Amino acid sequence: MGLWSLESWFDSKSGNTMRMFRSKILDMYFKSKKVSLLILAITALVFSRTMFVFFNDAEGPNLLVVVVTAAVIYFPALAVYLRKPRLLAAALAQILIAAVLYLFLK
Repeated sequence: MGLWSLESWFDSKSGNTMRMFRSKILDMYFKSKKVSLLILAITALVFSRTMFVFFNDAEGPNLLVVVVTAAVIYFPALAVYLRKPRLLAAALAQILIAAVLYLFLK
C-alpha cells in the first residue's frame, strides 16, 4: 500500500481517517503559531512607533530606527513566547521592553 492509496488513509477497524486527522491538527497548530508570531511582530512595530511618538523630534522617527527598535522589542518577546507559549505573556514582555527602552533613551 502506498502513501496515496485510499486504504492507507483509513483505519481498518474504525473507518476513521487518522492520518488526515493528525495532519489537520498539526496544520492548525502551525497556523496558530504563525498567527501568534505575526501578532507579536505587528505589536512590536506598533510599540516601537508609539515609543518614538513621545520623543520631541521635529523630523519624526526614521523608518530604519523604528524597524530596528521593533526587532529589539520582538526578539526577547519571541524568547518569552517560545519558552512558554502564552501570547499575553509575550505581549506584556513587549510592553515592558518598550517602556524600559523609552526610559533609557529619554
